[in-house]
Order: sequence, then C-alpha cells, then structure tokens
Amino acid sequence: MTAPVTTDLPPAEPPATTSADRRPAGRYGVLVLAAAVVVGLLLGYAGGLLTPTFTRPGDGSAEAGFARDMTTHHAQAVEMGLIAFRQGTDPEVRQVGGDIATGQQGEIGTMQTWLRLWGLDPTGSQPRMAWMPDGAGKVQDGLMPGMATPAEMAKLRTAQGRELDVLFLQMMIKHHLGGIHMIQGILDAGQDDDVRTVAQTMKNTQQTDLTNLQNALKRLGG
Repeated sequence: MTAPVTTDLPPAEPPATTSADRRPAGRYGVLVLAAAVVVGLLLGYAGGLLTPTFTRPGDGSAEAGFARDMTTHHAQAVEMGLIAFRQGTDPEVRQVGGDIATGQQGEIGTMQTWLRLWGLDPTGSQPRMAWMPDGAGKVQDGLMPGMATPAEMAKLRTAQGRELDVLFLQMMIKHHLGGIHMIQGILDAGQDDDVRTVAQTMKNTQQTDLTNLQNALKRLGG
C-alpha cells in the first residue's frame, strides 16, 4: 500500500527574493529539499530502530494497520508538499510545503521500520482502515479520510500562481483533518505505548500545521 514518492523533479525558476517579485523555487532549492526529504526518511528509519519492541504487534493489529495506512496517507502529503515548495508563489506556502514533505517522509521511515522489526510486510491482507472501529465506512472511492482524489491531484500539479497556493492550502487542510482522525484512532485503539507516543507527536504537529495553513488561507483570501 505504500505509495512511492519521487523527488526527481524538473528544474524551476529561481526563488523569489521579495514579496513583490515572487517566482517558483529554483533548482538549488529543489535539490536541497530533495536531500532533506531523503535525510528525513533515514532519520525516520533510525527512530524506528530505536523503538523498543518487547511485544510485537501482529499482522491484524491496530498498530500494523495504522502504520500501513498512514504511510499511504503521508505519501500523498509528501507529494503535495513538494509541489507547493517547487511551484508555489507565496513564501509561506513554499515553506509549509517543504516542512510537511520532509517531516512526513521521516515519519514514513519510522512506520516502515516498525513493520520490519515486527516481521510484517509493508502491505497486509486486511482492507484499508479495517484496524479502526467503523473505519471501513470512512473509505470513499478507495481513499482514506482527507485524501485528495486523482482529479484533485492532477489539478494541483498543473495549477500556477495564487491558484496553486490557495488550492494547496485547501487540500492540505482537508488532508490533515483526515490524518488527525486516523491518528486519534490509534491513540484510542492502540496497545503499544511507543506507537502511541509517536502518534501523539504526529497529532500535535498536524494540529500546529492546521493553524498555520488556515491562517495562510485567510491571508490569501481563500
């Protein structure tokens, strides 16, 4: 279920230097972010290796389901963040996009490391969200809560200027709201204290992101 994330992005124009003259982030900025995403992933793997595993969650556990499904959920957020960083025209939008891409890629590394340490495959036999009470009913057209449709992602990839900035903010707000709902599910149903600790950190981060995203959207009149 893990959705691949690519950082092999085409070069863009040099980054904006003033709020009056905003241009997409340039090749150097994209390469730096790509490197940061890779470093974040490696740090995430390291963090997962440091997590004690006195009792290992099983294949049908809430922990395994959460790790698999949230990896897929995060992967879409990473792509959205990279698009905002590379193509956004508002400095705050680019910054938030880059932060989300690097942060959530690191969390993907942590969750994939958990699965390996537990001796589990990256994908399981259970349907998406089956680990969460009434979770199956939250899946719409194969998409977990907050996830963008293929049509919405296609629109984001081709948008430009203020339209892209506003669209990214709107989509990421929805994405984070769905993600927080899933995180609360593992906080309620999970039995592994270390997984719950990481999940709580995810929730806190996304709640902070939400405040920044909503403020930016208000500022841009979206």
